[in-house]
Amino acid sequence: MRRHYTKTSHGIYKGVALALVMGTCYLTAQPDAPRRVSSPRYAHVDLGARAMTLQPWMEPGVVQWTQLLLDSYRRWVGKDLIERHDQRQSEARALFESPLVVVSHGTEADPILNYGNQTALTLWEMTWEALVKTPSRLTAETVNRGERERMLEQARSRGYIDTYRGIRISATGRRFLVENALIWNVLDVGHQPLGQAATFSRWTWLP
Repeated sequence: MRRHYTKTSHGIYKGVALALVMGTCYLTAQPDAPRRVSSPRYAHVDLGARAMTLQPWMEPGVVQWTQLLLDSYRRWVGKDLIERHDQRQSEARALFESPLVVVSHGTEADPILNYGNQTALTLWEMTWEALVKTPSRLTAETVNRGERERMLEQARSRGYIDTYRGIRISATGRRFLVENALIWNVLDVGHQPLGQAATFSRWTWLP
């Protein structure tokens, strides 16, 4: 079958050819350039043709902090918070995915939250990135912060308390009542204080 070759088709073919040549020149000018993507905190991204966002529990610092949380809990309470198998990363994942709420803060003058598992992130309606920048006092309304500080001081002096009950507030302003919360001091391997943590499984949304 004979093809009809017109000025219009000639222009199209010429344009395609030019695009192909320019594309080839561009690729040739940038050899072996690794692909990189923007990523949140605790994500590694230089993976060539494949990028994968890491979960917070996969970050080495979070794995280490998880061990301190679990070891300190065992020290004070005399039992384990979750089932443990001496597999650090598996335990980090198990705690992060636990149905229990687990949250902690450091020892700053105005303590900053430094850990919240997925249940805590969902309850407080925060991302991991937002949570680890939040002063822990902001998890309670202003009128409840004095009572919260008294509770934390009791835990500091005793090692832990396990009967806490109080009202908290999410990032979007939703209030909920926490019951039977356990608060414990987080220690390093030399038994020096690093912060405090809390866990609970019972809460009720308030109007």
